[in-house]
Amino acid sequence: MNKKNPQIDEYMDKATTWKAEQQLLRSILLDSELVEEMKWKQPCYVYNDKNVIMIGSFKNFAIISFLKGVLIKDKEHVLVKQGENTQASRIIKFTSVKEIEDMVQTLKLYIAEAIEIEKLGLKVEYAKPKELEYIEELQSFLDEDTDLRNAFEALTPGRKRAYNMFFNDAKQSKTRISRIEKYIPKILAGKGLNDWK
Repeated sequence: MNKKNPQIDEYMDKATTWKAEQQLLRSILLDSELVEEMKWKQPCYVYNDKNVIMIGSFKNFAIISFLKGVLIKDKEHVLVKQGENTQASRIIKFTSVKEIEDMVQTLKLYIAEAIEIEKLGLKVEYAKPKELEYIEELQSFLDEDTDLRNAFEALTPGRKRAYNMFFNDAKQSKTRISRIEKYIPKILAGKGLNDWK
């Protein structure tokens, strides 16, 4: 059994949702070759400095996340995408300790396969992101203001996508225009929609 990481002990002590489920998942993972670390405020299980598996909880379930889960054969058909745009990782959701207990052998096999994938150095082939089409109002602002266009194009693809979606969520054109005007200073500063500093 691997050595427990004190940071994960602290995380488990403070857990308010799905604590017993996360503790059981942790004990299964500690019985593997993986090393326990804390990353992104979540328990992460690593092989040769490569992130392999994470555990965590949401409001309605606990999860085990296989970061290259798309490469796992999934003979039991239990792995699912966390979101529609997820490419590499796959998760299994749990809503009780019994569900985990019933799957211990499957989990151990999937964990072993995830480690083997890392040992072999297998890589996920990511689909190229689609070209982002800006909403009409945003495109109009970018066409009229070179500084704004240059600042917007310098943002990361995720930040550009987030702004475009946020502006597009407004039902009326005047609201979309108002949102764009409000966020121009942030864009010019190279900040994303949710960057606070």
